[in-house]
Amino acid sequence: MRRLGPAAYLAILVWSYAAEAAAPLPSFIVDLEQTSVSGLSSGAYMAGQFHVAFSGSLMGAGIIAGGAYGCSNGQLPLALNQCMQTHLGAPDPELLLDRARERERQGRIDPLANLADDRIYIFSGTEDDTVTQAVVDQTAAFYRLAGLPDAAIRYVDDRPAGHAFITEDQGASCSSTGSPFINDCDYDQAGDLLRHIYGPLNPPVTAPSGQLIEFDQAEFLPDPKNHGLNESGFVYIPADCAASAICRVHIAFHGCKQATALIGDRFRTTTGYRQWADSNRIIVLYPEAHATLTNPNSCWDWWGYDDQNYAIKTGRQMAAVHAMLLRLAGEAPPAPVCPEHTAANWQHWQAGRAFVCSWWWFCAIGSGDQLGLALSTTTLFENESGEISLGGCRL
Repeated sequence: MRRLGPAAYLAILVWSYAAEAAAPLPSFIVDLEQTSVSGLSSGAYMAGQFHVAFSGSLMGAGIIAGGAYGCSNGQLPLALNQCMQTHLGAPDPELLLDRARERERQGRIDPLANLADDRIYIFSGTEDDTVTQAVVDQTAAFYRLAGLPDAAIRYVDDRPAGHAFITEDQGASCSSTGSPFINDCDYDQAGDLLRHIYGPLNPPVTAPSGQLIEFDQAEFLPDPKNHGLNESGFVYIPADCAASAICRVHIAFHGCKQATALIGDRFRTTTGYRQWADSNRIIVLYPEAHATLTNPNSCWDWWGYDDQNYAIKTGRQMAAVHAMLLRLAGEAPPAPVCPEHTAANWQHWQAGRAFVCSWWWFCAIGSGDQLGLALSTTTLFENESGEISLGGCRL
């Protein structure tokens, strides 16, 4: 066998890097006030928490087989037994709204009053035993309690669908629950969802002609794979948007087990978003989650597997996706202005800014934000009341 010389090895390394490295996310002319979001399953929870946390920037959301904002309260047993099944009882929308109001008072999410003029699409299949209708019912109840009129809430709960994104003619049989979690139910869910949020739209195109671009997500969250975010995400750009037309953005979150490594590009190419996007000047952002030790199914963080701040504006995944949105519009995320205290965590503990919340693990006094192991370095912030917190002026 012939041995490769140094030049050949270098060529292979350069080719491998070029093949794997994704381009930076580009910018376009975007009307940010026309932004909306949707998702399936864990993506539905991500869409809901993104909508509530950044309600000042969004006009609506589509929640497919998902529960209400903050349902899990950062606890996996609740996530499994009250936010998917109801072994511990159905979620309490009044309690969840009270928790959201507390986060609003602390400045962790946008004012809830922003929700009142938004439009919400909710879906639950009658054959869905993964996230049951008793759970999804409370999603609609949460938004009603938050001030949305009935006319602004479209709740579709009469289709014999399993746990999946629903299409007109793509995917598995309607009642099935299994990979790729895209089902043929003779129903254009993407179109129904977008029409409810945006109002009358032009008919979809038959064959999308825009560009599907892979971009670098690590730019928005360092070491992304260790935080449940893939190194690459995707964005669909209609030709009009690429030619400098004013466009809007829809963010589509895939569900668990729908990452590219598991189902290829089917979530992006068979769910119907692109056909509607092309004829209505809608850029579709497809962020991509990634499996971790505590998240083996490539779910979005809606129970705190990576970050106890998962449901507020400064949560790692939340802030990363919001920064992607701002990049699409050519804007930079605002930098927090706060007094800083940078030291090893045990020094924060000695100074009374942290406490031991588990074995050699420290949390911030005031917010309870997790800081990490004793000797790791972090940055704490202090609000006007003297409460201490981690990152981005969180309270």
